[in-house]
Parts: sequence; structure tokens; C-alpha cells
Amino acid sequence: MGLGGRAWPDVPAATLLVPVGSCEQHGPHLPLDTDTRVATAVARRAAGDDPALLVAPPLAYGASGEHEAFAGTLSIGHDALSVVLVELGRSAARWAPRLVFVNGHGGNLPTVPDAVVQLRAEGRDAAWWPCAVAGGDAHAGRTETSILLALDPAAVRTAAAAPGATAPLDELLPAMRAGGVAAVSPNGVLGDPTGASAEEGERLLAEMTVALRARVARWRPAPTGRLT
Repeated sequence: MGLGGRAWPDVPAATLLVPVGSCEQHGPHLPLDTDTRVATAVARRAAGDDPALLVAPPLAYGASGEHEAFAGTLSIGHDALSVVLVELGRSAARWAPRLVFVNGHGGNLPTVPDAVVQLRAEGRDAAWWPCAVAGGDAHAGRTETSILLALDPAAVRTAAAAPGATAPLDELLPAMRAGGVAAVSPNGVLGDPTGASAEEGERLLAEMTVALRARVARWRPAPTGRLT
């Protein structure tokens, strides 16, 4: 059972995993809460039935300004995100010995590590971990589509899945900084969902879950607060 379903006398002194996501467009085929779903799934799978790990309700809004040209996107921006993360960390540190922000949205960087660095400077044992896989595409492509097919296939509109901007992200960034994702991809996809599968999604989820569990067990935050 996660934190939200417990009464306060039943809350253990455990490492708290806080999923951090977003509410933003994920192409015409994936739900707006994709990042939140992924971060929550990775945190829950990593915690499993380990009494030393506890999963908090997710933070479902993040810094998504680059997606605001698309309907449905709700962004709180980097300044507000920073305040929320720092205050959550301060509050959790009153009873949780350790805290990990499990980040599912790349656009929340560098605010997530910056908030963790501040918490650590204040003497709180905080860290963060990204839900990322080697070789994954950037946004709403094969990687995220596969993961959603594994988590909730009914949420994926496979008939609407289509390639977007497939150039390397570093080539797209100048135009994206000027005009957001819409400037480079009319359908909001950065990648190609073609060939996505639930089997691949399960493999990617397992990879992220194993990595998070190992890093939490080792507990070696880098200077940026990322678990190494």
C-alpha cells in the first residue's frame, strides 16, 4: 500500500519515493498523464512489497511550457515546480529518513536536481532518479508508446499513432527553444511510435525498476543529487 491509502499511525519510517510527472500532450495517441503514469509505475514496481520503501501520491504537474501550443497541457513552470519540490522535501524530511523524486518528465530538468541540491544543503537526505532508458526516443515515440502499451493498452490510440520529428534532439533544440515542440512537430511527437509493443514496454519498465531499486539500495547521491 502506498502512502495515500494509509492512516498516519501506519506510516513507516521508510525511504519515500515521490513520482514527479506532468500533464502535457503526448501526440494524438497517448494520454496527457503519460509521464505521471510512467513515474508512478516505476516507483511502485521498485517499492514492491519492501517495507523500507514507500510510494507517495504523484506530483502530476510539472514544467511543460514547451508543449503549451497543444490543448490539454497544464504547466506550473520551473519556479513553481522548484518551490513545490523543496517544500515537499522539507515536509517529508520531518518523518521520512530519505526521499527520492522519481522524475518521469525530462522537461522538469534542471529544476528537479536543483531542488534536491538545495534540500541536501539544508541537511535533508534527498535524491532523484530519472525514468529514462538508453537509446530511447524523446517524446511520445516508440519508447513511451511501448511503455503505455504495457501499462494500459486501452489508453493508447494505436490507429492515431504516427511519426513526428525524428531528427536527433540536439538538432531540434534551437527551434524548440524558440517556438516549443509545435515548431518542429505539428503532431507533438518527437520520434516514431511505429513498432511499439507491450513486450518492449515491459522490458523497459523492468530495466528502469531494477536500476532504481539498485541505486536506492546503494544510496550514493552525486553532487547533483542523482542516485548513482
